[in-house]
Amino acid sequence: MKILPSFLRIQSSLRIQSPESAVLYLSMFAMGACGIAYEYTLSKVAADLLGNSTRQWAIIIGVMMFFMGLGADLQKYFSDRHLFDKFIVIEVLLGILGGFGPIILLNVFGKWYSHYALVQYVFICSIGLLIGFEIPLLARINESYMHELKVNIGGILKMDYIGALFGALAWILILPKFFTLIEMGFVLGIFNIGVAALTLFYFRRLVGQKLWIGILTALSLVMLLTGLNQGRNWTRYAEQYLYRDRIIFSHTTDYQHIVLTKSPANDLSCYINGHLQFNSFDEHIYHENLVHPALSIAPQRERILVLGGGDGLAVREILKYPEVTSVTVCDLDPQMTGLAQTQPDLVQLNRGSLLDSRVMVLRNHALVPAGQETLYVENQQKPYSGETGAVAVVQVINMDAAKFIEQISGVYDVIIIDFPDPNSIELAKLYSRKFYTDLRRKLSADGILVQQATSPVHAKEAFLCIGRTMQAAGLAVVPYHDNVPSFGEWGWWIGGRADRYSASHIRERLNRIDHLPADRKYLTPSVIRSTLIFGQNQLKSDFQDINTIVTNRVYDYYVQGWQRF
Repeated sequence: MKILPSFLRIQSSLRIQSPESAVLYLSMFAMGACGIAYEYTLSKVAADLLGNSTRQWAIIIGVMMFFMGLGADLQKYFSDRHLFDKFIVIEVLLGILGGFGPIILLNVFGKWYSHYALVQYVFICSIGLLIGFEIPLLARINESYMHELKVNIGGILKMDYIGALFGALAWILILPKFFTLIEMGFVLGIFNIGVAALTLFYFRRLVGQKLWIGILTALSLVMLLTGLNQGRNWTRYAEQYLYRDRIIFSHTTDYQHIVLTKSPANDLSCYINGHLQFNSFDEHIYHENLVHPALSIAPQRERILVLGGGDGLAVREILKYPEVTSVTVCDLDPQMTGLAQTQPDLVQLNRGSLLDSRVMVLRNHALVPAGQETLYVENQQKPYSGETGAVAVVQVINMDAAKFIEQISGVYDVIIIDFPDPNSIELAKLYSRKFYTDLRRKLSADGILVQQATSPVHAKEAFLCIGRTMQAAGLAVVPYHDNVPSFGEWGWWIGGRADRYSASHIRERLNRIDHLPADRKYLTPSVIRSTLIFGQNQLKSDFQDINTIVTNRVYDYYVQGWQRF
């Protein structure tokens, strides 16, 4: 009968695996986990340092996959002699390169920026090549214990793919809770050394150069453990090269990287993902322009909504109006608002605006991040290589503002949008027509809205696209601009519901402002009138498209604009 031979073949393929194969499969599982985690780690480092996260992840993973394929082909030139020696050495080299790669890249970026791309791709290509060696070498070794090709290859690839899944989940859900990005590199390296040590111990009779390979493995483990122990100190040392002033606070949250620096003149600067958020020397110019025009022309100013603004500086200006009874601050990151409530220099600067006895900080546990970024840190060492009202109740909601708007109840007299620039696809969605349409429904009938809108000079098309998008969402808006020394020429859009206001009506109300709160450093009614004046062709564009959650055109315009500078 033909059925019996088929049954016997199936039974043979399901026989109990040898202990040696089980050890090799366990090694393959660990290597699959480390391989995907190395790809993620190097991509994240590049995104944090260079910005444009989508592009960095796509390019780096693509290049690594190419060199993995190249490595899989080149291993055919390895002789069958001492395969275990070759495999262990490859794991040790992979552990060292993968472990020390992130901290070396951070140092190179700060000290020798012009060589950064070269060093980055040396690491990416080398690690990809070594990962490519692993699967074919392990399959060749396993031939001695698993003679059927289909079972051998199937088992090896199965464990590699399962390991990749566990590696991805661990990289996202587990490792960040205990380690910084730099430390994660060392942890992954230690896992690779663990694979080498397991192989060396279990197959020691088949290893040709046991002594030298044992010494190499032990020294590598000591190096990586030292790196893990000193990782945070080395990171602070390397990061200081990126900033001209002394770092007084540095922390990576689940959503962004926050750095505070202080100059010899005691000027405080805040950076998020490498982008300057404010400098205490001139932040009042930005925040007075952001807040006072809107509150001055608003018929009512009792309920105020601030989107972004977790540093408390916009709230400081809002609380200068005695009519304000409620301010709700919606910021993405609870650690940013926490910092604004506890860090002495920042609390002094924002005058404790988030520390009022009636302030209620709501930290939503279902946070949805709007994006990390795309690490574009400029080396500042080589810049050419950029009376409070106690009557207000401030509520801080830490969650994605787009999701917050969809479920928030009630309406507001003034909405102030102080988001970071649309320098990532994720952030660009907070400048979309859908977002502004949802936001318009939260404005009272005669409410006023203001949006910080990046530079009308350096990112002109992005600035104009924001205005067109707001108009498409049913808002009547007017642009204005001013010079903030730390940022350069900066712009905002201000307006209200198009069924209540026209652009000319908004402009007329701004021109009629004759009174502002006394506690100001910069803004005057005359300055407000001057901010409405733009140069010839400065508001002209060859484009008429708007930004949607699908097209993300404002992100494209933003990147194209700033690349010229």
